[in-house]
Amino acid sequence: MKKLLLTTLLLITPISISTASAADYVIDVEGMHAAINFKVRHVGISWLTGRFDKFAGTFSYDEDNLMASKVSVDIDVGSVNSNHEARDKHIQDPTYLNVEANPMAHFESTSIEKTSDTTATINGNLTLNGVTKPFALMASHVGQGDDPWGGYRAAFEATAMLNPQDFDFQFEYGDVELNFYVEGVRQ
Repeated sequence: MKKLLLTTLLLITPISISTASAADYVIDVEGMHAAINFKVRHVGISWLTGRFDKFAGTFSYDEDNLMASKVSVDIDVGSVNSNHEARDKHIQDPTYLNVEANPMAHFESTSIEKTSDTTATINGNLTLNGVTKPFALMASHVGQGDDPWGGYRAAFEATAMLNPQDFDFQFEYGDVELNFYVEGVRQ
């Protein structure tokens, strides 16, 4: 189940390269050069980590005019993977991800604020569990350049903290840390 969308929720940041121009990218999920991971307290004691296996997205990156850059990501929340099948089914129930009622999450950027030569805050709206709220990603440029197959790629990583109560979840063990690793193929 793919839709063009998070990124990462997540992926437009400034860099210092002299030959810049606006470009559109598709997040490389086919080659698995992208990941959306999470970390959350398990019953308030230790850490539970996992990922979302199915997502898709696009971004437009203009290092000379960062405000013209954009990102859009869709996440199939039913693809949650904590490396434990029974727990994944539990996480999908209405108390946690409420997958049956709201199978997709969507992030759409609204503005990007440069914080250094290689970092930015990506502001946008996150729709999760049928609730849309402002959401910010702290993003870093990882690199960009030609790939061995004749294409051009750009890579970013981002982190964000998600308060489950903001999206009407009954989860009681604190915020969820999200980590995005995105490599896009220029179109």
